Amino acid sequence: MTLLGPSGCGKTTLLNLAAGFFSPDGGEILIDGERVNDVPTYKREIGMMFQNYALFPHMTVADNIAYGLRVRHVPRKERDRRVEEVLALVRLNGMAARKPRQLSGGQQQRVALARALVINPTVLLLDEPFSALDKNLRASMQVELREIQRKLQVTTIFVTHDQGEALSLSDRLAVMSEGRIRQLGTPEEIYRRPCDRFVASFVGDANVLRGRLDGLDGAEAIVALGTARVKVPAAPLRGVAPTAPVDLFVRPEQLRVVEADEACAASGIVAAQVYQGGHVDLYIDSEASSRDKLLVRSAGYDAMARWPIGAKVGVSISTDDAVAFAIP
Repeated sequence: MTLLGPSGCGKTTLLNLAAGFFSPDGGEILIDGERVNDVPTYKREIGMMFQNYALFPHMTVADNIAYGLRVRHVPRKERDRRVEEVLALVRLNGMAARKPRQLSGGQQQRVALARALVINPTVLLLDEPFSALDKNLRASMQVELREIQRKLQVTTIFVTHDQGEALSLSDRLAVMSEGRIRQLGTPEEIYRRPCDRFVASFVGDANVLRGRLDGLDGAEAIVALGTARVKVPAAPLRGVAPTAPVDLFVRPEQLRVVEADEACAASGIVAAQVYQGGHVDLYIDSEASSRDKLLVRSAGYDAMARWPIGAKVGVSISTDDAVAFAIP
């Protein structure tokens, strides 16, 4: 379960409430069906991994990992066995005697994760654990964490402001803003069917095009944009008058650049190109855009030559995954 949102939206506060570091003003916190509002942190059997890892610099790796077991008075023999098992789980065999300063950032992260897991927690809480790692290491650690989590089957609450992490790691995703959960669902549901303008804008890249409501048909609505007619969920447009202007949110990969004389949803001029290896991001000045430039993600290496800066182009839409909202 991932809490996703901008800085200051309440993600870490919510995590601290679950951990017992803060007390709620109202409502209930349940762990495994039991109310824990008045249960102190050390009795909640929660494993927490902090953003800065919070390792004891004077302790060895083994002692850092065993700390939670020692305060729980676990017998030494059992403690050593569990530390050895979790070292193998996070692939730190042979490093038990090292100090944190002798480890890389990724290794320190594994120690912090091992310390949280060794107590066999009911819930594992992770507060932006990848923020201090470089891009490649962050990606590999995401895969490792997901494998460990699935192997142990431990309930995990993960806090991040990184949309890619949230979409790739989550079974469920809560998008937060200003202390409230705006939408709760699977990553696919939130990416493909955002419930409001904030979620549509915050999760993933989105183009906002000015369209016109063509009509409602049960659970679907039709939005007209140029020669295109795009199906969208009707719920966000209830109460909007027919033919009224609406904002259509479309992902960059759902747009396609075509020749300027073809029938299309919008037309414009290529303003910039950004080569991304497997694809090219084309930024297009268009009167159809409600904000900024249109971003079109074009696969293939020839897109830069085919659509040079200054070229007049058309933009077509090939999707039923767009969403539309009334103009505020």
